[in-house]
Amino acid sequence: MNVHPAPVHNHEGVAEIVIAGEQALCDPCGALYFPALELLCVSDLHLEKGSSLARRGTLLPPYDTAATLLRLQAVIDRYRPRTVISLGDSFHDADGAARLPDMIRADLAALTVGRSWFWVAGNHDPRPPAGLPGETVEALALGNLVFRHEPSPKQSEGEIAGHLHPCARIVQRGRSVRRRCFATDGVRAIMPAFGAYTGSLNVLDRAYAGLFQREGLMAYMIGARRVFAIAGGILQPG
Repeated sequence: MNVHPAPVHNHEGVAEIVIAGEQALCDPCGALYFPALELLCVSDLHLEKGSSLARRGTLLPPYDTAATLLRLQAVIDRYRPRTVISLGDSFHDADGAARLPDMIRADLAALTVGRSWFWVAGNHDPRPPAGLPGETVEALALGNLVFRHEPSPKQSEGEIAGHLHPCARIVQRGRSVRRRCFATDGVRAIMPAFGAYTGSLNVLDRAYAGLFQREGLMAYMIGARRVFAIAGGILQPG
């Protein structure tokens, strides 16, 4: 059978991957944790997406920021990292941080206390988030790894990127399953979107062309309680 639960390492439901020699844990919440670096990475939070859409006339329940931060709080409590990287599009637009309710702003600021916090600039939020702690960077190099928002066609070795909101689709016993995923070939990894209101794009879409070595591609699909390792050869478009 080609679909199997990825092995558990220290935390229930995680999948272990290695990128450019660095071990990382794919958490079922959509975060990536590097134990040796004590580093937690999340991508595409898109905080305040609901309020951004409301300004354009699309009304959605305004709870996306609170829901996303609850999940972020939970994964930080689980791993207690020394460093957190938010890998771009942390806010849905350049004014998103300024629209944060005071209580939520305080909760978010509290997550940064006692650790290094980096906001990677994204295409939705190219400027530093107003009134929040942390350092804003275009990209961040740590050891063998480079963290940036958009994957670069020129550099792949050790790259951890977001932006594309990857998902994967498989068909087993006549049933189609489509889930957010971590996508990697062992050289680079592209992270799933973490935000409550974010969509996804199939890893077989042409937007990913040239980013992975197809023979080494793995999709780590996020289930309800664990991450499943899926060989690239059985992935389906759509």
